[in-house]
Parts: sequence; C-alpha cells; structure tokens
Amino acid sequence: MSGHLPTSHRFRANAVEALANKRQVRVLRTATARSVDGRMQALAERPDWEALRVRARAIKRETLSRLDHYLVELETRVREQGGTVAWARDAAEARRYIVDLARARGVKTAVKAKSMTSEEIGLNEAFEAAGVTPVETDLGEYIVQLAHETPSHIILPAIHKSRGDVSALFARELGTPPTEDVAELAAIARRVLRQRFLQAEMGVSGANFAVAETGTLVIVENEGNIRFSTGAPRIHVALVGIEKVIPRLDDVATFLRLLPRSGTGQRITSYVNFLNGPRRPDEDDGPDELHLVLLDNGRSRILADPDARESLLCIRCGACLNVCPVYQRVGGHAYGWVYPGPLGAMITPQYLGLDRASELPFASSLCGACKDACPVKIDIPRVLLHLRHTLREPEATRVRGLSAWIEKRSVAFAAWTMTSEHRFAAAGRWLRRGLRVLALGGGAPRVPGWSKTRDFPAPARRSLREMLS
Repeated sequence: MSGHLPTSHRFRANAVEALANKRQVRVLRTATARSVDGRMQALAERPDWEALRVRARAIKRETLSRLDHYLVELETRVREQGGTVAWARDAAEARRYIVDLARARGVKTAVKAKSMTSEEIGLNEAFEAAGVTPVETDLGEYIVQLAHETPSHIILPAIHKSRGDVSALFARELGTPPTEDVAELAAIARRVLRQRFLQAEMGVSGANFAVAETGTLVIVENEGNIRFSTGAPRIHVALVGIEKVIPRLDDVATFLRLLPRSGTGQRITSYVNFLNGPRRPDEDDGPDELHLVLLDNGRSRILADPDARESLLCIRCGACLNVCPVYQRVGGHAYGWVYPGPLGAMITPQYLGLDRASELPFASSLCGACKDACPVKIDIPRVLLHLRHTLREPEATRVRGLSAWIEKRSVAFAAWTMTSEHRFAAAGRWLRRGLRVLALGGGAPRVPGWSKTRDFPAPARRSLREMLS
C-alpha cells in the first residue's frame, strides 16, 4: 500500500480537525464552486450529454464483463510494438518491478507525470529508499511535494492551497521573490522542472485509458509535462490499473467528450497523448524502452463482488468530489489516504480493507449529488450502502433481538401518533417547545455535536396547519 500511513480509520477525527481550519474551508468552497460552474457551462454545450453517459457506461460494463480477454489483447498489442508488459498482483510487486528496473538501468532521477496510481503504491517512498530522486512535474503535484504533503484532490492536487500559500512555499523552498501572480508562479516551476526533465533517466506516468485493440495509452493533460515525462527520458514506465482498459480506439472519442468536461470544465484538454510503444528508428523523440505495469491491487476482488463491481467503472474525473457537501467542508486529507471524496469513501475501504477504513462508507450524506455528476452514472450511494451493510451486519446479528423490539415499538408509537389529528398536532407543539428550550432564548437550537459544524433549523412558532387555518 501507499508509503503514507493511511488514517482512513479515523475519518471523524480528521474531519473535526479540518473543520477547525476555517481558512481552508473557504478556499475549498471557492475552488469547488468554480469547478462546478465550469462543468455546468461545458455540459450545456452538449445536448447529447445523457446519451454520452449511457454509451460510456455501456463500454465500461462491456469491458468488465470480458476484462481478462481485453487485458490479454492489450498485452499482445503492446508487445508487438516493442513494449514490455509486467503484471503486478499488489502494490509491493509493482514497486519492486519499477525500482528493480531503475536500479538495473542506473537511474538517478525519475520525473513523474500526474499519477494517483503511483500514490496508491507508494512509489515515491520506494524510489527514495533506493536512492532514486522522484520529481513530480504536474504543477499541483509539485506544490504538494515541495510542501511534503499528499494530494487533496485527484485532479487538482493543491486545491486546498491559495496563491499566497504557494508564493510563501516557493519563497521558502526555492528562494524566489514572493508573488501571487499565477503566471509568475507557473514560470518559476517551469524553470526548475525544465532542468529535471533534461536530467531524468526515467519517466513515470499513469494512463487515462489503455486501448486493447491497438495497445495505445491515452493520457490527457493541460501543462505539457506528461509529454516531457514520457518522451524525454530514455525509459518510460506506465503504471496502469487493470480497470483502465477499453476495447476499441473508437471508444476513446466518447470518453474524451466526457472526461475533460467533467474534470475541469473544458471541451478538451490542451494535450491528448496517444502513446504506442517505444521510439522507432525513424522517430526523432520518445523513449528507448516502454514498460507497461498492469496493477491489480484489489481490483479483481472488487470485480468479483456484484454489489461493488460498479466502482471499477470510474474514469477518475473528480466531478463527484467537487459537488460533495462533505468534501467541500473537510477537504481531501481528512479521508486519510490517496483517494478522497465520494470516490475515496467508495474505493478506499475496498482497497485497504473495511477494517482499515471502516468510517469512510459513512462519510456521506447520501444526497446523490455524486451520482448525478458521475459521467459514467456510478450509483455511489448504493455502493456506500452496500459497504455500510457489510460493516454493520455482524453487529446487527448480535443485537437483532433488542433492535427488532425497539423498532417495532417505535413504529407502533409513530402510527398511534399520526393516526390522530389531535395527537399529531400535540406532538408538533411539544416538539417545537422542546426545540425552543434547546435554543436557549431564541434562534437556532444548540444541539451537542450537530451544532459544532452546522446550524439546526430554528423552530417556527406555529405549525403550517395553524398558519393556513
């Protein structure tokens, strides 16, 4: 697993700590609101948006139904083009293959394109332990690496930082003059990273899609750093989860209409890279070696669970994070591992194990905003309910007798109250009086626990029935 010690099992404590950081909450709200607005504008340009979602979901479901077939086809095509394919059952095997390759080739510096999968396996820590310097080249990833932090968003790794934060960080770590001009900050990072690209012997990337039909790795980006990372060093390692395969090259067009709009609100990203094997004799650039590492790391286990299999449809656009009311308040680090937001609440317990992330399936209001935003229509609330049930079933078995008695009496009391107009009205009056007592003189009631992070609705003086009569 990741070299960063997971704290997903203490989400509640992490969330309380995050909520106390009011400045970060403001930054997150502004950033996620901007992302949501951009996404909605981009979607408005596509009257066929729902049809695209249905088509993409069908493609992914088809792939999962024959995943073994498409993975073997992908391996065959990559090898035909001169690439090497390695299979990794877990994070340890993936780390070992990549680090052993770096040692064998005398690699001292590895530049890394943005890859959450490399975060998942703890590749940076493994590189450092082997004497290889890993350099994140995505601007957001570079910022959090300089700050000795982990990404807090899968698309916008430094979403929790303001321009002032980045300016102070660059001044401290790089010795540059303070500035909050975004273009100047980007230029500073570009100057530093350009030398790293030229020095690096290895480039590491992920892939948004791996096309079985042609052996093509498709990677989208806006900064050009992925082209440098995959083309300038003599060795390119692509670390790809087995769920990223899609059957045909024609299928890419569907996902390229969905992914940028959902992730960044763009019609298309600035660069779309189609990579086919190492450099050929008649080509001027590209790596001498391409190594595709196909990672399982729990994905086969998810595939075998009919109630959780839908998790593997995810194309990692990050749209579910931006619309989630929980993520908007607590940020990504509260989720305690690589994948934050509704995505993390859904897949982290399945990757790490329910015992190591038992609080995450409950880190959701089940409002359904994530399901509505998902470009491949994953029913995230349903998967979370499945995980909750799995966690609570042993406990429910122990207390089923008492629980059933309490539930039966509660339902009987509610039925007795609601079947009488007078009893229902009286219950409403007493409830409103009780809430006014909790309000201690007026306004919204102060409810222990609840009122630390949100306001309880102030009770009305009269019921709706009384106001209309």
